[in-house]
Amino acid sequence: MLLELIITLVKVFFIIGVTVVFFAPVLTWVERKQSAIMQDRVGANRADILGFTALGLFHAIADAIKMFTKEDFIPQGANRFLHTLSPIIAVIPAILTFAVVPFGGQYELWGTKVNLVISDLDVGLLFVFAIASIATYGYVISGWASNNNWSLLGSMRTASQMISYEVTMGLTIIGVLMVFGSLKLTEIGAAQEDFLSWGFFMQPLGFFMFLTASIAENKRIPFDAPEAESELVAGYFTEYSGLKFGMFFMSEFIEMVTIGAIVTVLFFGAWHIPFLPSATLLSWLDFLGTNWANLVLMLIHIGVFFAKVIFFIWFQMTIRWTLPRFRYDQIMKLGWKILLPLSLANILITGIVILAIN
Repeated sequence: MLLELIITLVKVFFIIGVTVVFFAPVLTWVERKQSAIMQDRVGANRADILGFTALGLFHAIADAIKMFTKEDFIPQGANRFLHTLSPIIAVIPAILTFAVVPFGGQYELWGTKVNLVISDLDVGLLFVFAIASIATYGYVISGWASNNNWSLLGSMRTASQMISYEVTMGLTIIGVLMVFGSLKLTEIGAAQEDFLSWGFFMQPLGFFMFLTASIAENKRIPFDAPEAESELVAGYFTEYSGLKFGMFFMSEFIEMVTIGAIVTVLFFGAWHIPFLPSATLLSWLDFLGTNWANLVLMLIHIGVFFAKVIFFIWFQMTIRWTLPRFRYDQIMKLGWKILLPLSLANILITGIVILAIN
């Protein structure tokens, strides 16, 4: 019992370390550098320690110091309690979602079975959608609690956009559930060991629709109407500064990691290496002994999983710095008139194909 608790705590600290401590600050640097490369600029390169700039990586440290030391300003007439609570509501669901996301398979190390997921729920996908939808309250409350018309308008846009695309996002993965016959993310990931059984080949349309809806849920360009600086100053977080502003920013970057992880598990083979089954890889490592071979296999799978996640983070960044912002009516039209009918048609076609095969 104590060993299981220790293993669970290690997994929790690992996920928090990867998402909050590593990805969240590093992605602020990646966003600047990638945009600079795409726009033929130098990018962040001024912050230094003893003359070393480390390609601008120290800007992430400078940002953190600035956010921790900047004044926490609350506008006159704002609701102080809700103004403080809303960024917490926004950031926690982004982290909690990883509780059911497997970042590896199941391994036996020195007589102990290690399952690389914090909580292996039977309804893992439902948990992802249930927790992710809570973040909407944080964004909506922040706009109302700020006592600012631009913030309120941004929060109203957020509510309508996120509710609209949650419907579509849920329907886009029904085809995946029909193919794999499970809501358990570990089972869906394990079922994709064969390259041709990856969710992308089973549900190509579902992948593109899910990724589009996920980016819209995260309010990233081209779906950043709730934050549109040319229209709403900064939208729902206009009246936020310091650490609270940083939490909103951090939630956006963590959600990018979450999107990459969910897409990897559902559509791109999770932790599996194309054309290289785990049994084959394990046989190559036999000279290390059973326990050490399993340990090395586990580390390889973790590395493969996060390599895929990093690719999808890069892909989201590329979209963000390539496409212009959609008008708000275009965002709603895409969600309700294009993606929703397509997702329903995808479910129908998937059902017909499964019945025909059976």
